[in-house]
Amino acid sequence: MDDANTWAGNLELVGGRLCLDFANTVDWHASDHPREWLTGFSDLAAWSRHAGALTEGQARSLVRAAESGAEEAASVLERAITLREALYRIFSAIAARRSVEPADLATLNTALATALMHLRVIPADEGFTWDWAAGQGELDRMLWPVAWSAARLLTSKDLDRVRECPGDGCGWLFLDTSKNRTRKWCSMESCGNRAKARRHYRKTHKQRASSARVAHTEP
Repeated sequence: MDDANTWAGNLELVGGRLCLDFANTVDWHASDHPREWLTGFSDLAAWSRHAGALTEGQARSLVRAAESGAEEAASVLERAITLREALYRIFSAIAARRSVEPADLATLNTALATALMHLRVIPADEGFTWDWAAGQGELDRMLWPVAWSAARLLTSKDLDRVRECPGDGCGWLFLDTSKNRTRKWCSMESCGNRAKARRHYRKTHKQRASSARVAHTEP
């Protein structure tokens, strides 16, 4: 698939966990004008390949299957967005030390129940590993590792490292893995630099205003 033609296939992966990156498939999530990047099933497949939830071959196969099953593909996209919004609210609440809504946890558990039916232990080069057992054309297979990632994070010791970017309206989620837990922004190149620019503007504006007042009061 040609991810160059879809923003979803090129989004920054700053979350540190698959479930957090999935929640970040909306820009300005915490604002009143969020921008949706999953506008069709092909976007969902492109992001899933980009984030490692699907291989390139799997993504291509699912896009072809979706072309002959448009109704099912639309249903999967709707379920994906419902899950994503529940995950955003869950981890946003955790980052703010608020209680998680039972309805959002129920949405995750529904997705998780489906995922666990396909989870398998298989031999690996050194011991065993997890894998997903799926037949051809199961259009929701990218949601299984997302739900599994969320369940594992929620039950891990890293849960208290979940953060929500404080950039104006940003709302992107990430895992703060810095040594002193001091990471503040989703990305210094985006929200971090915008905040620096705003601080610089306010400081310069204040200095100019102060200079103007002094000049005005001089005899």
